[in-house]
Amino acid sequence: MSDVTETESAATEIAEAETDALTEQDSSAGDVAADATGVDDAVADATSDEAAASETDEDRSPSQLEEEGDIAADYIEELLDIADLDGDIDIDTRGGRAYISVSAGEGTTNLRILSKPDTVNALQELTRIAVQTKTGAFSRLILDVGGSRDARATELGVLVDKAIARLDDGAEAASLPAMSSYERKLVHDIVSERGYVSESEGEGRDRHTVITRSK
Repeated sequence: MSDVTETESAATEIAEAETDALTEQDSSAGDVAADATGVDDAVADATSDEAAASETDEDRSPSQLEEEGDIAADYIEELLDIADLDGDIDIDTRGGRAYISVSAGEGTTNLRILSKPDTVNALQELTRIAVQTKTGAFSRLILDVGGSRDARATELGVLVDKAIARLDDGAEAASLPAMSSYERKLVHDIVSERGYVSESEGEGRDRHTVITRSK
């Protein structure tokens, strides 16, 4: 078995093991872990985007966000050690969220295995659960592995441009696929930069962005 395959298998086993462990620690967290990739929408979309931001992001003090970042960084560092991966971890706080960035350490070539979109989303939800277990408060931290978030932002820009092309061809509105609240926020910013208007529609996991011409 190649080193890459072994590392990928180790990462998968870590995610499964951590999910089981956290389920035993916190039953409510276990419900979240059962469908890790849908947690952000399930919680943030219980109300409107603006209400969710008011209730979770704006009320977090700098010290609380720093605590979230420290807990998350320790958790990610432990996962990297188990997977025998080297990575430099940076913590930032802005816009009412903690941001954890993992970049390849010197000589590291296989961090890309953890930078796959589905893997990053799963690790992000596990990290949020780890933070919630220690703080007792739901976390909306954002995890980036090997530039995964920048890559996703580029993909979203392409989706927006294709939607705008449909508007230029005569469509009254163009809808994008359902996304998390964080990705919808990125889309809203991109759409605004393009000179168009966007709003979120739908509920829960079906919540998506609709783009129209500015009036």
